[in-house]
Amino acid sequence: MQKVSVQGRVIRDMIAHVTNDNLIGRKIKTGELRKKLVEPKWKCPDCFCMEEIQMPKFSMEYLHKREAPRRDYVILQLHGGGYIGAMRNAYRFFAGLYCEASKGMNVLTIDYRVAPEEPYPAALEDAVASYDWLKRAGWKSEQIIVAGDSAGGGLALALCMYLKDHNVRLPGGLVLMSPWTDLTASGPSYLDNYGRDPLFGNSTDSLIYNRDYVGMHDMKDPYISPMFGEYWGFPPMLIQVGSLEMLLSDSIAVAYKAKKQGAKVRLSIYEGMFHVFQMGMMMMPESKQAWKEIRRYFEVLTGR
Repeated sequence: MQKVSVQGRVIRDMIAHVTNDNLIGRKIKTGELRKKLVEPKWKCPDCFCMEEIQMPKFSMEYLHKREAPRRDYVILQLHGGGYIGAMRNAYRFFAGLYCEASKGMNVLTIDYRVAPEEPYPAALEDAVASYDWLKRAGWKSEQIIVAGDSAGGGLALALCMYLKDHNVRLPGGLVLMSPWTDLTASGPSYLDNYGRDPLFGNSTDSLIYNRDYVGMHDMKDPYISPMFGEYWGFPPMLIQVGSLEMLLSDSIAVAYKAKKQGAKVRLSIYEGMFHVFQMGMMMMPESKQAWKEIRRYFEVLTGR
């Protein structure tokens, strides 16, 4: 069994301590704090350029390196937040890390519409629109790599299912961090990790039980819970997840099903890690290793 780093244990325990606090913990678990979060304006590092793009119903940010950007592939990033949290600065940092890990790919991050103001299918519609925008900008489907975490990971899979159903060529690859693929919460880890998950554990009053996005739609609809969809013809995917997550089985079930249906899948379960631990970025060995693994995935996928 892989040993958890000191930094990883400290950060994990800090998260558990804060989320178990009666005053602020519930607001973190439910996403209420995230929705009300006011952040300072993000300053784009000098090595990047960032273009803001206004779509009819949502906005996007297009990040690229000032010097020698890659022209052969592009990354479409779909952020997490339980479908109720809008984009935040962490995903702008993610865009920079994706650019670095891919040796210079441009990164398009979309601030898709969120619930309860804009429930399903708004987020999926915006993901489809952003994919179409990249194609109209000259990118071929096989040159697009879709990356997403949590709800964004589920949305990435739902996007692929929608494209396949509408006879649109699928992207060239998928990077999924702790993807939320089962909104019915039916997997075994929802019980097995109930008391272990430092972010969502010990409560059913949290983002992963929120119905604002789903409304009266069928929660087993593959466009909502892609675990229930079909994976024939899907592109190579990298799935990363923490062993302590209540959402662990969301990743395991998708990886098993996709492999069984012919997709190339690498599932990496990081021992002792929590939901989207990659946000630790360079602060702990596990998140550093995760980003190294993403770099290797890009290298294998693109041949460079």
